[in-house]
Amino acid sequence: MAHDIRVVTEAELRRVIALDAGLVDVIERAFAALSGPGVVMPPVLSMALEEVHGEVDVKTAYLPGFDGFAIKVSPGFFDNPKLGLPSLNGLMILFSAKTGLVEALFLDNGYLTDIRTAAAGAVAARHLAPSQVETAAVLGTGVQARLQIAAAHLERPFGRVLVWGRDLVKAGDCAAELRKILGIEAEVVETVDEAVAHSQLVVTTTPARDPLITAGMLHPGLHITAMGSDQPGKNEVAADALAAADLYVADRVAQCEVAGELAAARARGLMTGLLPELGEVVTGAVPGRSSDDEVTICDLTGTGAQDTAIASHVATLLSGGDIGTLIGT
Repeated sequence: MAHDIRVVTEAELRRVIALDAGLVDVIERAFAALSGPGVVMPPVLSMALEEVHGEVDVKTAYLPGFDGFAIKVSPGFFDNPKLGLPSLNGLMILFSAKTGLVEALFLDNGYLTDIRTAAAGAVAARHLAPSQVETAAVLGTGVQARLQIAAAHLERPFGRVLVWGRDLVKAGDCAAELRKILGIEAEVVETVDEAVAHSQLVVTTTPARDPLITAGMLHPGLHITAMGSDQPGKNEVAADALAAADLYVADRVAQCEVAGELAAARARGLMTGLLPELGEVVTGAVPGRSSDDEVTICDLTGTGAQDTAIASHVATLLSGGDIGTLIGT
């Protein structure tokens, strides 16, 4: 029996799906499913290719109730810009959860990963940020810095954003783009301390291996979404800061204790007990923020559940249409 596989390019995907409230809902449902029974999500296959300043992650998850499951390959080669090439690329393969047949191949060059990662930040803000946010801050100046702030703004429409980066020129470019995209005040700050002190919501998006945020920077009414640490050895938030927070939430504890902020804390003998996951907060199994004075931290390493959710959602959006190329097998 003939079977068609839909091949869709990044340009075609950008016509179909973008970072919006609907996508945030999709990723929120993925976290809810991740907290339930029957999930199969193996550890991330991760390779650090230090010789070429690169890394490759492979993620997947089977979620009960979803018609398909995705396998995502995500390379990052960080010297590529010197060659006029993007740092990130990759693809997603969507399989039928019933037959195992390939349903679609999304040649997204990391686009779907970018927006599903940002949407996870929005889910964190939805459940953990203070009810009112006047000023947000972002540490980092790349694609995720822009997307994470745009995502957080969907949930907490703040009027000002502070941008910190090691390169002040790049920080200025990032601030200018956020000002244009969101129509809010955006300014560059020279220190992390300044960024955190004046914000109620902070997103960290850097590849730092030495912590940027310390316990002494925490203040009442602060939420931090830390998403840059997705490989062993990366660390943006100091271990004692995690321990000092009123509430720490992982996207997946098993991942965060290997590659997230939690890894450094556990290495120091901190945060050793049972810890909540974002899906448990989404479903109400574990309380989220209980007052606007609390300090909350969400540790996002990126899960295969998010990839399965966004790939399945895209397949639904494409169903019955003529976007992409059908290849018979």
